[in-house]
Amino acid sequence: MIIHDYDDRTEPVVQLEAFYGPQKHLVDKCLILFSKEIHEYLLSHYDCAVIGRLGSCAGDVNIYRFRPADEPVAFYLSAIGSAVASGSCYEAHWQTGAARFLMFGSCGSLDGERTRGRYIVPTEAYRGEGASYYYAPAADYIKIKTADRLAAIFDELGAPYVQGRVWTTDSMLRETVGLVQRRRAEGCLAVEMELAGVEALCDFYGLTLYDFLEAGDVLDESGYEASGLKSANHHLGKLHLGLEILKRI
Repeated sequence: MIIHDYDDRTEPVVQLEAFYGPQKHLVDKCLILFSKEIHEYLLSHYDCAVIGRLGSCAGDVNIYRFRPADEPVAFYLSAIGSAVASGSCYEAHWQTGAARFLMFGSCGSLDGERTRGRYIVPTEAYRGEGASYYYAPAADYIKIKTADRLAAIFDELGAPYVQGRVWTTDSMLRETVGLVQRRRAEGCLAVEMELAGVEALCDFYGLTLYDFLEAGDVLDESGYEASGLKSANHHLGKLHLGLEILKRI
């Protein structure tokens, strides 16, 4: 069973050095993006240089370096999903040296009253996916270690937010009425698809992850509302907020 697949006693068979050579140390911080439009905005508004590539038989993804303030920062466009997003994070660390990651994206609200007009700063993520079980002992939730520090930065910046649990799922098509009710009863504010796996990987390798979300669609027992999803996916406000956060982590 997958809950027994955490093995920290034996060595991995596959090592990234076989694909990318020795580890590099080019930057300290990295942005994990999920919006093609935000990604294109950075490429068109900053002087960006390719410093690595996430290799795949489906096609490579470039890792870029830019300088939004006084220090260079890496960024890349991640694929959706816990398994790919977590693996890409470590590959980016290996190729760039980045040890502090800021990840932001959209999510589905499970509590529209609390999330409307506010960003979400997750405190814990329900492990409704598979990748996290290879990087952390089995448990229902994983703690987001930087949640309080990130909330303090939001306070400093005067950005509206709410803190709480979120639900990481591997399949949005199986977010059933019963599961929505269960996660809401446990205090989850939203559902997304990456955080539990990326947090588990970062904890395992001694990396630091900061994460915030913007709710777009709303999941409720009475139905599904998707009118705000496109805006939440590509809202440039997340990027501008993220650039301010980068200065403070």
